[in-house]
Amino acid sequence: MNNENEVDRSFNTQPEKKESFWGEIIRFTFFALLIVLPIRLFIAQPFIVSGASMDPTFETGEYLIVDQLSYHLQDPARGEVVIFKYPKDETKYFIKRIVGLPGDTLELDGTTVTIKNTEHPDGLVLKEEYIELENEKIENMTVTLKNGQYFVMGDNRRQSSDSRAWGTLQRDLIVGTPFVRLFPLNRIGLYPGEFNESI
Repeated sequence: MNNENEVDRSFNTQPEKKESFWGEIIRFTFFALLIVLPIRLFIAQPFIVSGASMDPTFETGEYLIVDQLSYHLQDPARGEVVIFKYPKDETKYFIKRIVGLPGDTLELDGTTVTIKNTEHPDGLVLKEEYIELENEKIENMTVTLKNGQYFVMGDNRRQSSDSRAWGTLQRDLIVGTPFVRLFPLNRIGLYPGEFNESI
């Protein structure tokens, strides 16, 4: 009789163990999502470079971590590299460099970009040290940016689909800026492509 009672007790504990195991899995998953999702949605996310539009600053296959938090606290600056939703198809993400800011008038002429704004009404030629000579040719055009509009271009001007082709970039489409380059290993670094023009 004692043996039967012992067998019954051990049998009855099995569902409790299973319930405890699955309960732990559910709790772990819940807390993991609670931590990961806000980071993924609001702080940082991965981005893999595709295409030659930012050569040689960024090359195809490079793995970046994108800082999404900074632009919730401050506006993008001229010269910064940004990842954004492509205005013509917001399911796609592009990487370019900010050349023009809201309120600017940009004059593109051959190989130079001239910025006119309240601080420089006569215009100031943008120094673009990130552009290689063979990639610097640009079309002639003049663009005036309204509030919330940015003008972006790829560092590889000859092979970039950017604001010259599809127009200005709205502020709310900008996702973030590269914070870390993790791959390839020989190009690991913080704030890759960083360049801030002082105008």
